[in-house]
Amino acid sequence: MKAQFVALALLGFAAPALAQGQPGAEAAAKVAAGTYTVDTDHTQIAWGINHLGFNVYYGIFGNPTGTLTLDPAKPEAASVSLTIPVDKVTTTSEKLNAHLKSADFFDTAKFPTATFKSTGVVVDGLKAKIAGDLTIKGITKPVVLDARFTGTGPNPMSKIETVGFEASATIKRSDYGITYALPVLGDEVSLHITAAFERRP
Repeated sequence: MKAQFVALALLGFAAPALAQGQPGAEAAAKVAAGTYTVDTDHTQIAWGINHLGFNVYYGIFGNPTGTLTLDPAKPEAASVSLTIPVDKVTTTSEKLNAHLKSADFFDTAKFPTATFKSTGVVVDGLKAKIAGDLTIKGITKPVVLDARFTGTGPNPMSKIETVGFEASATIKRSDYGITYALPVLGDEVSLHITAAFERRP
């Protein structure tokens, strides 16, 4: 009963903001210039890999940190950096979670994080190609993210100006020294990033 009361109270608190509709809008011209930080609780990196030729298996990295600097008047001067805690990799299998953290895969005891740092941005309307360096297990390779601006506006809960993007890419895990069970398990890994960034004063 107490839990239900708390849930109803929270819903009541949020209702006025939610009643106004979704605040995020694809209005690039309304993006405020400045430096943004990752909204850690609402940013995810999902990955998929071919499992034995039968299906695609998915997992997720959560709780990334990082910064985004942008100016809508100079979109191609934008820069982004992300730090991804691979030691928190999550799937629907606890046994697999532990195996992915082992030396067979990410070896998180030695390499607890991965990083992405942009090196260039080419903008085409609401879309962009973000070139950058992706580092996994201490190995750095170039990668290009196909990104799309998805929304901007003040977050009705925190009142913080927020921007959102989605991005995708395909990498080869063997490029980063992750060769366990090749070729039975696929080499290509699809990445899908959904990110929210909050503007800081």
